[in-house]
Amino acid sequence: MKLQLALDLVNIPEAIELVNEVQEHIDIVEIGTPIINKEGHHAVKAMKDAFPSLTVLADVKIMDAGGYEVMNASQAGASIVTVLGATDDETIKGAVEEAKKQGSEILVDMINVKDIEQRAKELDALGVDYICVHTGYDLQAVGVTPFSQLTTIKNVVKNAKTAVAGGIKLETIPEVIKAQPDLIIVGGGIANQDNKKDVAAEIEKQIKEAMTV
Repeated sequence: MKLQLALDLVNIPEAIELVNEVQEHIDIVEIGTPIINKEGHHAVKAMKDAFPSLTVLADVKIMDAGGYEVMNASQAGASIVTVLGATDDETIKGAVEEAKKQGSEILVDMINVKDIEQRAKELDALGVDYICVHTGYDLQAVGVTPFSQLTTIKNVVKNAKTAVAGGIKLETIPEVIKAQPDLIIVGGGIANQDNKKDVAAEIEKQIKEAMTV
């Protein structure tokens, strides 16, 4: 079980400063879609250059031109690249094929996928590395959580690892851990806290304790 810090609403210097504070407690740092939209893959490269030992994920949410987009993100320093589960199989196949060439991995974001169970089976068969249940900002605002979807996916995937994202914070970590995802993605639950390092350390501690039980 790994911990990923998602960075969305910061610029590159702020992102580097934030990661510097919590780097010893996280496994993966995500350059979020808002940053990439604003800064491009320069943000991915800057983060990898600053923290070469950390895994960097580029949340590009690919919907088309899978191979080309994965190539660009991987060459910028991303070890994991995101593709939307709502896209077509050909885009997924192109992304998976290019990721193998680049030595990177594919995380499929299931945001807005209607039949989670069926799509998870299909994606698993296509050879993606992670399948991520994701409750977006707008649904979080009305109280939706990703936990039931995570259970659904865990019940059907045979090869892919599972990930969970969407409004996760220190208070909900015990519930997340109980669901046993391979990757826990936390954004504002760390990034927006006054005591970022302490919160990240406590989440890491709870994950490690759960893994030793």
